[in-house]
Formats: sequence, C-alpha cells, structure tokens
Amino acid sequence: MSIEWVNQAIDDLRAWGRTRDVEVDADEVRLLCDYASDYLNVNELRDFTPETFDELLLSIYPRKVIAPPESAPETVAAARTLVDYLSEAGQVSAETAAAMRSRLDDIEPRMPEALADPANFGMAKSLFSSIGPESLEQSIAIPSGELPDLGEAPCDCPACTPLPAVRLAEPEELRAALPAVPMLAEQPLTGDGDPLAAWARRVADLLDHDTGGAVTGSPELDEGLYDLFDMLYRLQTRVPVTVIGDYLDEIAGDRAIDLPAVLDRLEWTGLLRVTGDTAELTPVAVWALREHYLSVGVEAPEAPDLAEADALGLIEGLLEGVPTELAEADIDRWLAGRVPVEAAGELLAAASGAPAVARGIAITIVDRLGPEAEPAVRGYLEHQELRPHAIHWLAARKLSAPPLTQDELLWVSVDMLALAMPAAEADPEIFAENMAASGPPAHLIEEMWRVDHPDVVEVLELLGRSIPDGTVAKAARKAAFKARSRAIR
Repeated sequence: MSIEWVNQAIDDLRAWGRTRDVEVDADEVRLLCDYASDYLNVNELRDFTPETFDELLLSIYPRKVIAPPESAPETVAAARTLVDYLSEAGQVSAETAAAMRSRLDDIEPRMPEALADPANFGMAKSLFSSIGPESLEQSIAIPSGELPDLGEAPCDCPACTPLPAVRLAEPEELRAALPAVPMLAEQPLTGDGDPLAAWARRVADLLDHDTGGAVTGSPELDEGLYDLFDMLYRLQTRVPVTVIGDYLDEIAGDRAIDLPAVLDRLEWTGLLRVTGDTAELTPVAVWALREHYLSVGVEAPEAPDLAEADALGLIEGLLEGVPTELAEADIDRWLAGRVPVEAAGELLAAASGAPAVARGIAITIVDRLGPEAEPAVRGYLEHQELRPHAIHWLAARKLSAPPLTQDELLWVSVDMLALAMPAAEADPEIFAENMAASGPPAHLIEEMWRVDHPDVVEVLELLGRSIPDGTVAKAARKAAFKARSRAIR
C-alpha cells in the first residue's frame, strides 16, 4: 500500500467535508482506500470504479475484516460519501459516479449477509473462527503463525514455506503405536531393520505416488492428501472435520463425497485421528512426515523441550506455536524446577521490552504463582511497562499496592487488549461478547489514542470491528484514526 496517496486523499476529503458541512467518516473511508490499495491495485482516487466497490464490500471485507453484519450500513454510507467526493473533485465522470451509486444501492442489502456468511470467509479466517481459543488463559492465545489456506497448494520452495518446529514422541512410544495401526495389520511392513524407517517409507509411498484411490476410495482425493497432511502438520492442532470436508469438496469438484467414510479410511491408514467433530495428525504421522521432509532436503526442525529452556527460551518457544496440551505440560515442568520468586523474576525480566503478546505470556505464567513470588513482582513497580501489571498482581492477592494513575489505567487498558488480540482473532464472536459485557467504556476508548503504546492503533481498530454497540465502535474507529495520524506525523 502506498500510504502517501491515501493520507493525501483523506486530508482532501476532510477539507471537502468541512467546506460543505458534510460529516465525513474519515477512518471508514481510509479503510476503503487501504484495502483498495492493498488488494485491488488502486493507486490513486481516479482508479476507483463501480466494480471496485463490488470487490471491496462483497468480497474483501467478508474475507478480511472481522465485523458484525450490522456495521454494513455505516460502511456503505462511507462509500457513498467517497463517491460524492470523487464526483465533485473531478476524479471520476458523472456517468461513472452514477454507476457507482447504483452499484452501492445493490450492495447495501447484500453486504450484511456477506459479512455474516462463513462461506465468504478466507480459509485462514474460517480456521481461526472454527478452532476457537486454545490458550493458557482464555484471554491470551499462544499464536502459531499465520495459517495458510487449505485450498491453496503450498509453494514447492522450502525457503518460501518454512516448516514449524514439531514435538516428536519418543521412538519407543512410536514403535509401540505401530502395531495398533489398522493398515499395518492388513498390510504389514516388510524388510528388516527399524520398523519406524519402514513406516516412513510406507507413508511416503502413500503421499507421493499414484495410489489410484486405494487410500480414500477416490483417485482425486488421494492426489490431494499430500497438501492436506502438509497443512495439518503446519497447524499442529486439532481442526474441525468440517474444514477438512470443505477442502476435500474443493478437490472433488461436482462429485459428492462421503466424508465419514473418507475419515474412516484416513484413520485406517494411521495418519489421522478423529475425536468427536475434530481431527489431527497422529504422532506416528507427524514423525513419518518429518522424516519424509528431511529425505527430500526440506528443513524440518524439531521443537525443543521448553521445560529445559530459560525464561526467554520458554516464551519464544510458546510464541512459535505449541499445542495447548504440550504448552501446559512444558510450563508446569518449567515452574516445578524453580521456586516461585525465582520463576517470577526470570519471567518478568524476559518480558521487559518484549512485544505485547510475549509480555502477555510471561504475565499469564506469573499469574499462576502465589504470594511467595511477591518480592520479585514488587521489584517491578518502578518499571514503566510492567508496573501496572505488578500493581494488578499484588492487588489481586490482597497485598499492598499503589493505586493506578489515569495514564497508567489507559496504558494498561491498551496493553491488556493488545495481549488479547490473538484470542480475539481466533474467536471474534466470543471477544465481541466479552466486549459487550465488560469492555472499556466509550469515554476511556476516546482517550486511548493518546497512549504511547506500540499497539494502540491495532487495538482501537480491533475494538472498532468488534464492539456491538455502534456508537462505541465508531468512537474506537475515530480514536484509531487519531492514533494513526499522530504516528504518521
């Protein structure tokens, strides 16, 4: 995106509005311009066409923006204001402006449905929404990186699609699991030597060679298994079987598939484990896939045991993405190796100067500690970033603590929301419900733009998309615009 032309356009639009006594929702128009620039090759105002609004409001917004359906009229109204300005400023002809207004008349009743329909979501957004927040605490999610679309085959270049580090089961555990694989009971491994090596060769044959439908019952679906298992390897978490079904439907085209039967076949291979309405790779599948990647020269790192790391290593390892069960076990073992005051001191030192999500992970772990950690926590009352969290920790345990100043209250409000952003992206509906029930009041949001916090713009934009109350959401978007403008200057 070229921020220069967007900034100039917004400045000109606001000046135009003032001279005509027209209320301009500048932050909403900025969002339109930003997305048009990012995704539709709009490099100046005169590049807008009627079709641009079709793509923006019925395709880009539903795929990229987590916004409630009831926000659609406000967005369309901002688009109408933009069209009025484009026409009066001579950026588009009268005929084009008329076509744009007609197109917006058609879009307005359709946009709420487009925002609400999960079928319009990008696959990554669908996954985040379906999986739900799997985290140490419900308010802070441990990210696992940006999720690739299941519907798109990954680039063949290892440098372009690095694999995440994975945690492997112990070899003895893997060998003990192989006899329980149904496929191997019917088609035993052949050859002498290590059964794990023979298993890896069997999996490579299934994924790399033309099996003609022997795995799923469909040649087309068999051909898509490599990409499916590659994506599951990257996600490292359970996914809804409906997501797998959607992916298989895309491969099958017009042919209907029997998803339960296909899942049964994949379980028969020993590569997939279905539990209720979710599925994941089995430990032996993860091991075999990693062996295959290594055999073809792809870097496939193994995740270290985080319980043996220092505090910084623990936080960085969690940030790289660790399944919830493993994360919990690592943290429990990490804490078991230290007395509380030592653990708190190490974690808070590692959190100092760290990004909000890393700081949030450290604070979340410290929050598990009892009053025995007080000396270490109290030592951070003089630390600007950590002082508000230290005050909260002490007060929650009914230990003496100074009151928060107004500036500290604003800062910690932004910081806590910044910590919650991964969870908000993972489950926007739950986040919206939480904001409706206990979110910051409008008068506090209106002042947040003044906070010297690196994530203030992203936090305010998140609130603007998520808060059900239209008035409060608009206040958040306006505050985001002010914060963004201040940062630009």
